[in-house]
Amino acid sequence: MDALGTSRWQIGLVGYGEVGRILAEDLRAQGMVVHAYDLKLDAPSAASALREHAATHEVQLQPSHAALAATADLIVSAVTASQTVAVAEACATTIQRGTFFLDVNSASPGAKRNAAACVNAAGGRYVEGAVMTSVPPYRIKVPLLLGGPDAETLAPLVNGIGFAAKVSSHELGVASATKLCRSVMIKGLEAMVIESLTTARFHGVEDAVIASLQQTFPGIDWERQAAYFFQRVIAHGQRRSEEMREAGETVREAGLAAWSADGTAERQAWVAKLADAGVFGPHDGGQFANSSDWRVEADRLLDASRRHGHAD
Repeated sequence: MDALGTSRWQIGLVGYGEVGRILAEDLRAQGMVVHAYDLKLDAPSAASALREHAATHEVQLQPSHAALAATADLIVSAVTASQTVAVAEACATTIQRGTFFLDVNSASPGAKRNAAACVNAAGGRYVEGAVMTSVPPYRIKVPLLLGGPDAETLAPLVNGIGFAAKVSSHELGVASATKLCRSVMIKGLEAMVIESLTTARFHGVEDAVIASLQQTFPGIDWERQAAYFFQRVIAHGQRRSEEMREAGETVREAGLAAWSADGTAERQAWVAKLADAGVFGPHDGGQFANSSDWRVEADRLLDASRRHGHAD
């Protein structure tokens, strides 16, 4: 056992989507014992791919939230934002006293405080986590803000097993507010790029718009950035729309109308709905968008809009 006592940790991942699988791979590469549970394990259409991944990386799948929580020394909750409190409640039924519960979901400060109340009342040690950029390029080293009374204790422990975490505040909600205020900007930019360039494509002015953007913001490769935005939203629009609904709640907690956050949530959800309907081709390993050219995806959006008669 190392000085931090983490080498024998049983790590439980709730949520075995893109983030959960990346964490599982990196933790297993260090020899950590990893358990996982995801609601999709109960869905025949999705379960086979998850089970195959788990078998390849020797991740121990659990049949329920409660079964996972009963085995873990550290639980990492990485689900869609709308499930934040429900997962905390489910894990709280069997969580061991003193077990850390790291909640990295993109939920509002209020939701994080509600989740913390469930976990802490059951004897767990809740720590909120705010993932500050896209996970895939950084993997387990993605910048992570921690918050809450136990954040200071957990930070060196998770950094000892590969994370790149730093304490944001001892007060719950600060890390999440930081994350979601940023999301209003970043996810909003995704939605604006999709809306602007798809509209430009319809009117035949996309090259002129790209050229103008390049002149105004020369530090951004707009062709490459647009392709990335389209692909990320097509693949993860539902998760992003839920995050933006939480961002909207965060804005309303400040007493403001969440016009931008709510609009972004609607645009992301619309793209996600079209992806589920097969507009971007069959689901293949978590990726719907197969083209590196955003114009191909914009044409698919325009075709879907014409066929349905509207873009709602």
